[in-house]
Amino acid sequence: MGVCNVTPDSFSDGGRFFDRDHARARVEALLAEGADIVDIGGESTRPGAEPVPVEVELARVLPVVRALVREGLAVSVDTM
Repeated sequence: MGVCNVTPDSFSDGGRFFDRDHARARVEALLAEGADIVDIGGESTRPGAEPVPVEVELARVLPVVRALVREGLAVSVDTM
């Protein structure tokens, strides 16, 4: 399993994959490394992070999830 956080303030990656092109490159790297499932996160869990409205989280994760599902990939969504 690999993780791709599509948040501007990710605790684990500092927001490097917020941009869709960067997220896509991250997913491709995870698959090349052998990931069978890709977990997409749309809300930061870093200490002090503000909660994200559902609409914002959906706007972040759904384009990535839809693209991966279209390709037949197994996806999970990390959400509150």
